[in-house]
Amino acid sequence: MIKSRLLEVESIEDPYVTQLQADERKGVQKLLLQLEKRLAKEQALKKQFYSMQSFERSCYKNGHHLVAGIDEVGRGPLAGPVVAAAVILPEDSVILGLNDSKQLSEKKRLALADEIREQAVAVGIGEISAEKIDQVNIYQASKLAMTEAVENLTMAPDHLLIDAMSLDLSIPQEKIIKGDARSVSIAAASIIAKVYRDHLMKEYHNQYPYYAFDRNAGYGTQAHLTGLAEHGITSIHRKSYAPIKKYL
Repeated sequence: MIKSRLLEVESIEDPYVTQLQADERKGVQKLLLQLEKRLAKEQALKKQFYSMQSFERSCYKNGHHLVAGIDEVGRGPLAGPVVAAAVILPEDSVILGLNDSKQLSEKKRLALADEIREQAVAVGIGEISAEKIDQVNIYQASKLAMTEAVENLTMAPDHLLIDAMSLDLSIPQEKIIKGDARSVSIAAASIIAKVYRDHLMKEYHNQYPYYAFDRNAGYGTQAHLTGLAEHGITSIHRKSYAPIKKYL
């Protein structure tokens, strides 16, 4: 009863907490300590979110209210597409724990992806195939994926915050180095793109089971390299990448 009630407490100043502080039972004092740690962690996450929202707040002050964060994943893998996401968050959005998707566990990414999709004004995905990557190079393919993600938004953005890239679009934009760790919108896009691409590669694993795509997302792990040596390349391998070239 006490434990479940404390889960609803949002401040150490809550009268119920004051009441429990006079309770000398060890179990109660342990629960109060856990409460303090939870509230401290939540406060730290709120400060982090506020700090990472500085680029968005600047846009809002300048009259831009549909700010899209854009990021891509999948430049390095030997197989699969490069995927980008564009995410417009509402101005009053609060999603604690947003960060560069690479810094988060899969479980945390999945939970945050659900929360982002629930709160987002719009989400767009761009996906450029391995074949196209081979034709235009990965840098250009990343730009194409990002552009496609913006074009697939159900609501047109009036400002773009882009992770380390500029796009050939007439929309006002800002390139932010390491943006996925500095902007909540770009971090949200990073998570959406990562979750989308990981799911896609798990589906490819069912089609091509010899490369451990479900575990490596197309990166050149030992299991992937062993699969290449024993079974050759697939239609989703990037033929312009080493060591794929030697199997052509």
